[in-house]
Amino acid sequence: MHKTKLSSSPIIGKAFGWDRVDHVLLDMDGTLLDRHFDNVFFEEELPRRYAAKEGLGWEEARRRLFAMYRATEGNLSWTDLPYWSRLLGIDVVGLTREFQHLIEFHPDAVEFLTHLRAQGKRVHVVTNAHEDGVAIKVARTGIDRYVDGIINAFQVGYLKMRAEYWPSCQRLIGFEPARSLYIDDDEACLAAAQAYGIGYLYHRAKSSSQLPPQPSSRFPSIETFHELMKR
Repeated sequence: MHKTKLSSSPIIGKAFGWDRVDHVLLDMDGTLLDRHFDNVFFEEELPRRYAAKEGLGWEEARRRLFAMYRATEGNLSWTDLPYWSRLLGIDVVGLTREFQHLIEFHPDAVEFLTHLRAQGKRVHVVTNAHEDGVAIKVARTGIDRYVDGIINAFQVGYLKMRAEYWPSCQRLIGFEPARSLYIDDDEACLAAAQAYGIGYLYHRAKSSSQLPPQPSSRFPSIETFHELMKR
């Protein structure tokens, strides 16, 4: 799905040092995994299948689907794959498996996760994705081997851009907000985390290998994790 972009004056991040961080919270799609898969899937392939099913041109099918995406943004149904399967009459989970060969780590992701483990940090993936999509991506990448846990939004009950998400997520994981680092390519999710008091926030500017970096106007941005590893 599309990531939300907020416009605001630039904010300078708090002085960052690994000695100030106990827990690292990492978004999955676009931050650890290449968003190229999601962009191709939701913006090209799903509209193509929907067009064929409904007898529409691809552009018209895409226009209709994007309107449906926008209508659910911010709610759990936005990323609920079974919901989209029912709504569209298409096996969206099966289609995800069909294109799973496009699911890949960002080139620096495993190195960063290994770096965090070597420093003794607790690491959790926090994702808006539905558990069915998470299971496919875990099977494809083995991302679960590098972290202490993966929390999907359906376990929490809200998406990460919602204020209600963060206290519920904290209860599940047990992190101290002021001593936590959170990295995401979605500014709305970062804003909600900031309001809750997460101590260190970074925006992942290079979310897709096929697109140029898109730095944040609101949060400190990094193109690669190497920028944090050398701190």
